[in-house]
Amino acid sequence: MHCDIFTLKTSDDSGEEENSPRKSDVHKEDLPEIEVPPGDHRLQYAYSFWFSRRTPGKQAIHNYDQNLKRVGRFATVEQFWNLYSHLLRPSELQGHSDYHVFKDGIKPMWEDEANQKGGKWIVRLRKGVVSRCWENLLLAMLGEQFMVGQEICGVVVSVRFQEDFISVWNRTASDQSTTARIRDTLKRVLNFPPNTILEYKTHTESLKTWKGGPPPRPA
Repeated sequence: MHCDIFTLKTSDDSGEEENSPRKSDVHKEDLPEIEVPPGDHRLQYAYSFWFSRRTPGKQAIHNYDQNLKRVGRFATVEQFWNLYSHLLRPSELQGHSDYHVFKDGIKPMWEDEANQKGGKWIVRLRKGVVSRCWENLLLAMLGEQFMVGQEICGVVVSVRFQEDFISVWNRTASDQSTTARIRDTLKRVLNFPPNTILEYKTHTESLKTWKGGPPPRPA
């Protein structure tokens, strides 16, 4: 299925302002190892599935960490499908809701140690296609289709009233060959035309933009 997109994003209502905690808010987690049942197919990495939602029109920057809820963790194919099958699809979520699936030990925040020097590819989607695109992206990440080793930190889907966004976060924004490979794989996974232009934004740039003034209110 083709995932229709808009043109290159010029305004930001991608939930980015919600991913801007103060440095003191980011705590390294000490997570217990996930038990793998006999016969399950282990993934290369363990992951946490997060959910966040804020009230439209209100700035929720400083309590973002409190608003971020871990839905579950998984380390096998079977555990993923068991969790995923019980969750609402993105198209069924209310506006200003986000799912985040990140490797265990990495919080979906700019200033997490794994994210500090990284960035993200952002895709802006027309309404009606986000659930299929999100599932394709998840399966690509879990199946290691990006072929960039430990560079992928996680993926995010942001549901908004007029359009939706998905993004892929990676560790090293300065590694252009890696970010290019992620971009090209993302286009292939989502069945985008080769000449599709996507936006890459470093977390440092995002943080500077946020600190320069209040984040934009949603439309």
